[in-house]
Amino acid sequence: MKRLSFPKSARLLKNGQFKTVLARNMRSSDSLLTVFMAENNLNRPRLGLSVAKALGSAVIRNRLKRLIREAFRKNRHDIPQSFDYLVMPSARFTESAKASGPKKIVKKITFEQVENSLLKLINRIGQNRPGKVQ
Repeated sequence: MKRLSFPKSARLLKNGQFKTVLARNMRSSDSLLTVFMAENNLNRPRLGLSVAKALGSAVIRNRLKRLIREAFRKNRHDIPQSFDYLVMPSARFTESAKASGPKKIVKKITFEQVENSLLKLINRIGQNRPGKVQ
């Protein structure tokens, strides 16, 4: 089942790669996620994740990262290919999680919610990116 793997070549790993995506400032956010996007010349999408410790314990942060990775992995052939994506929980989500208990909120999040949010945000950025041919 190699087609559905998530190799290192599909990830953003170095601090410089994260900074490059953030510097482009192509982003979109909803009540769950914030997605930053930057073009790469690799003909494949790459994913970077950033989940702050303020969100909660390692168990909580890792669950959210697993959901995001899985949504990206399952849909990477349906999203624009030559881009790097940096995904993190939105500020609204982090604040609401801190207020009502991160464990409670993150446990309620489903894969479908994360997948829908991720795809919606990527499409929204793709439609608004500068230089897009319509």
